[in-house]
Amino acid sequence: MFKDLFQILIFPGLTFLVIFSLFAEYFDRKLYARLQNRVGPPWFQPFADILKLLAKEELIPCEANPRMFKLAPLFAFTAAITAFLYIPLWQIKTLFSFNGDVLVVLYLLTIPTLSFFIGGWYSTSLFARIGSVRSMTQLFAYEVPLFMGILSSALLANTWNLKEIALFYSAHPWFWLFNLPGFCIALIALLGKLEKVPFDIPEAETEIVAGSFTEYSGKLFAFLKLTLDIEMVVGAALLAAVFFPFGLQMNPFAGFVLFLLKIIFIVFLLSLLRTVMARLRIDQMIDFCWKYLVPLAFVQILLNLAVKGVILK
Repeated sequence: MFKDLFQILIFPGLTFLVIFSLFAEYFDRKLYARLQNRVGPPWFQPFADILKLLAKEELIPCEANPRMFKLAPLFAFTAAITAFLYIPLWQIKTLFSFNGDVLVVLYLLTIPTLSFFIGGWYSTSLFARIGSVRSMTQLFAYEVPLFMGILSSALLANTWNLKEIALFYSAHPWFWLFNLPGFCIALIALLGKLEKVPFDIPEAETEIVAGSFTEYSGKLFAFLKLTLDIEMVVGAALLAAVFFPFGLQMNPFAGFVLFLLKIIFIVFLLSLLRTVMARLRIDQMIDFCWKYLVPLAFVQILLNLAVKGVILK
């Protein structure tokens, strides 16, 4: 009982995830700045931002629905943390595991976007509602290729269990090469889920202030910022577990170091992509996802079916 609580609340659960997510935000912002020939923030800036927000007063718009306005950030925060508990990190063993947990993780990662929509919509602010509608519109664009890209790897492993996926690719170490197109698709779709450039349409600062978060302040805004940071780490951990599951049978220390390096590598790729690309319009984003990412994800599924039928027959 005590061990389970420690793993959920301290390590590798809540406390570790929050600290590492804030570090990942620093790494992302610093790298993004250096690639643009800027200095970037000091290492403690994300931590200072959260502490400052936690100390500030919460302001709720007069016409907003107070209950929904307050609950939305908490639902988003909780869902992102819960998803982390099912992912193999630096060893095959996970805190919680069952057949179909990869689908549950994908579902849990959808809840923050839905919560952002609800929070923005019930803010009754024009800017927040525009951002909320854009968030939901994007959801229907990137979610399909993200699911297809990740589940194609599970299809080749013939299981919907993240632990068994890791075991399969540990037994077939070179099969991960067949999933590289799916990784690229999922990486681009993850940019949409995190609402980062070029898919930052819901939070376009020069157009609609801060999108769904426009009316949020204090502790509630801190939870929203933490949710995005945690979602980035959880998304990167999911991609690492599904597409790069090697090193999970090392000794715990080496496996932990490799896990951190894989997360940092994926965050690096996210920063690089948003550095070299400009913001798309919402219609361009939808066209790109449905005209290019979805067909490529479908090709990835056909490739894995062929490999499964020929090589693994």
